[in-house]
Amino acid sequence: MLKGKNFLLGITGSIAAYKAAILVRLLVKEGSNVKVIMTPKAKEFITPLTMATLSKNPILVDFYNPENGDWNSHVDLGIWADAYIIAPASANTLGKMANAIADNLLVTTYLSARCPVFIAPAMDMDMYAHPANLKNIQILKSFGNIFIEPAEGELASGLVGKGRMEEPENIVNFIKNYFSKKKSLEGKIILVTAGPTYEKIDTVRFIGNYSSGKMGYAIANEAASRGAEVILISGPSNEKIPNSPNIKLHKVESAGEMYDAVMRHYPECDVAIFAAAVSDFTPETTSSEKIKRKSDSLEIKLIPTRDIAYEAGKLKRPDQLNIGFALESENEIFNAQEKLKKKNFDFIVLNSLKDSGAGFNTDTNKITIFDNKLQKTEFNLKSKTLVAKDIIDKLEEILK
Repeated sequence: MLKGKNFLLGITGSIAAYKAAILVRLLVKEGSNVKVIMTPKAKEFITPLTMATLSKNPILVDFYNPENGDWNSHVDLGIWADAYIIAPASANTLGKMANAIADNLLVTTYLSARCPVFIAPAMDMDMYAHPANLKNIQILKSFGNIFIEPAEGELASGLVGKGRMEEPENIVNFIKNYFSKKKSLEGKIILVTAGPTYEKIDTVRFIGNYSSGKMGYAIANEAASRGAEVILISGPSNEKIPNSPNIKLHKVESAGEMYDAVMRHYPECDVAIFAAAVSDFTPETTSSEKIKRKSDSLEIKLIPTRDIAYEAGKLKRPDQLNIGFALESENEIFNAQEKLKKKNFDFIVLNSLKDSGAGFNTDTNKITIFDNKLQKTEFNLKSKTLVAKDIIDKLEEILK
């Protein structure tokens, strides 16, 4: 299962660094290619010579080789890897990763990685349980990183508790299970809309909203990870462009452009997920020049945009599923249920502006799902990455 896979192994300053040698040996035995990145402190616990011998690759510690000036590109490393394993991961490195403190090659490569990241913490029990460390772990989980939980047992301090880095054999099995997962959505084409739309007023001004696109991009990534071919139609967003061959990104700006893109691709999809915050109105006329201030008021006549989800709902075939979103600030349940029926959705995802941490431009969301029989499923506040998993789980439940 791991034959031919490219793995980066990040080793931090921890007494558990000796286990990294066994981990490299096991990965190489599986037929994997392994490159090792060590922090300067990690060299105090295990020698680069040992890791170079086992991995059959030079060890990377610094940004460049001071002897010949060769540059160790964190970008190229992040692109090369099928997965980045950080084991052992110290509290210090977890804090740096969570807060983008890129003062060494290991963390800089983490920030550039486009692959799954597996983290195996190792530290004393009190350090592991400290609120600051647990907060960093939650932040990293919210980014989609995959934690391999530490085991309980005798620690280097002599205390007994949680904090031991998981055994290398178990880490390899964990990773093998990850890569051997059945692609449950393989063969499905899923269209996802994401982000806001910008409705042009003149050459420098527009009408828009605060949507970041985080939810739609998380859904696209989750669907692609399960084998679906994803057509991601995105309004203006600063979200990282997905690096999955399963995702085809189409960038648009206005509601009209998003409508055209959806109508072009809708007939070929099995599922459409309308997560974009599309403007309901657009200026009737736009100026090709910047509008100058000539008085104390300016009137802009707005006309309705075409309702993309509604129009798609009218075209929906019996073998297609449509999923909608409702961001509400009052009469949330009633409005969501009315939208569900009007737009011919198979289920709708409701989130309320009254819930702290939910809505636009946040890394978290709190949702309630209503199916077309008005059955309700409520979820707690969690990262949008995990919310995307809940939404795709619901989709798979219906598909089955």
